Parts: sequence; structure tokens; C-alpha cells
Amino acid sequence: MSKLESAMETLIDVFKYYSSKEGDKFQLNRSELKNLLQGELGEYLEVSKDPALVNEIMSELDRNKDCAVSFEEFLVLVTKLTVCGAGFFQGYCSTVVITCAHR
Repeated sequence: MSKLESAMETLIDVFKYYSSKEGDKFQLNRSELKNLLQGELGEYLEVSKDPALVNEIMSELDRNKDCAVSFEEFLVLVTKLTVCGAGFFQGYCSTVVITCAHR
């Protein structure tokens, strides 16, 4: 398996782990999103220091306003955090709304 294929499998596995806790396994509800953010992105986001951040992220990601985050919407978060947090893209992310702890 290539590095990219492995990364894609990891993204699916992480999403599936958190989304299958309650309700629809194909979407993250607010509680599942919070657990994912705290469990997987603690280095990038200061969720524990700002509980309102989960609501802000949920609002930004939930494009279709169904009160859930789909896999596609989740990938938007991963993409923005990757661009914001990777040194390679420094100076590139001028329109990122989600705030990163890493820079």
C-alpha cells in the first residue's frame, strides 16, 4: 500500500471510530466531533481551553446545516489544518477560518 493509500485508510478509520459511537455511522454529531477533536487534534486545536470552539468548528464544517459533519465535511477540516499546520504551506493559508494552535 502506498503512503497516500495508507493515509486515506487512516482518515477513514479515524472517522469511522468516532462516527459509529452514536446514531448515523456516516456522520459525526456534535458530541462525536468534540471527542474526535479532543482525541485526535489536541495538538492543533485548543478545544479543551475553549469549549465554544467545537460549536464554531461545527458551524463552519456543517455546510448543509443538518447538525452533523459528513466524511466530506470532515475532510475540509483535515485539509485546512494540514495547510495551516505544515511548514511547507507557511504564508499560504490566508483564508483559513479554523484557528490552529501550531504555526
